[in-house]
Amino acid sequence: MGIIQIAGVLDVEDARTLVDCDVDWVGIPLRLPVHTPDVDDAGAARIASAVGPGRTVVITYLTNPEEITSLCCGIGVDKVQLHGDVSPEALAALRTRAPRLFVIKSVIIRPSVPRTELAREARAAEPYVDMFIADSHDPRTGADGATGLVHDWTVSTALARELSRPFLLAGGLRPDNVKEAIETVTPAGVDAHTGVEAPDGRNDPELVRRFVTRARAAFAARTNAQAHRRQP
Repeated sequence: MGIIQIAGVLDVEDARTLVDCDVDWVGIPLRLPVHTPDVDDAGAARIASAVGPGRTVVITYLTNPEEITSLCCGIGVDKVQLHGDVSPEALAALRTRAPRLFVIKSVIIRPSVPRTELAREARAAEPYVDMFIADSHDPRTGADGATGLVHDWTVSTALARELSRPFLLAGGLRPDNVKEAIETVTPAGVDAHTGVEAPDGRNDPELVRRFVTRARAAFAARTNAQAHRRQP
């Protein structure tokens, strides 16, 4: 039906707002080289406990399998989203060390990097991950993700079709463009961060509800269209 993830929460109350708005996964960025994390490890653990099992994703730039495993175990989560430059060898080691950990690997869309190179790197990681997420790079800050920038969806569309793993779409998604994004890229799910935030950095309940409502409608329309095409 389509996964909806919202990344970035300030506390348990903020996370419960997302759950009340029917968000599937709550993303918590930690160990970041550019942005300052919204919460510390203890706060992240409280959030993971409050929203229930399977709904929290740790988002990190860590690349060492031991450090990644230790972080996830310490927080008490079974999903991790890797935005760092993690080699296939490190991913294989992570899979061996934590076989039950659900691993999401980022594919950062940069105008300077050809789609064929992105696809080659993703295919090398594919045996060791459960899902990919396409996100945007900000050349001004060096950030990969949480940029508020929309990347070239033709690249995401091609990658989503070429790779066998499910594909999340991120990068500048907001209530006013998520329907078009789903229709264009046909991802397995969508992720928003800055596009649903209030000025104080908390998630705006109205923006989140609009984002979820429009994303759910777009996913449902796609499912119905696929079912119609399968009919004799």
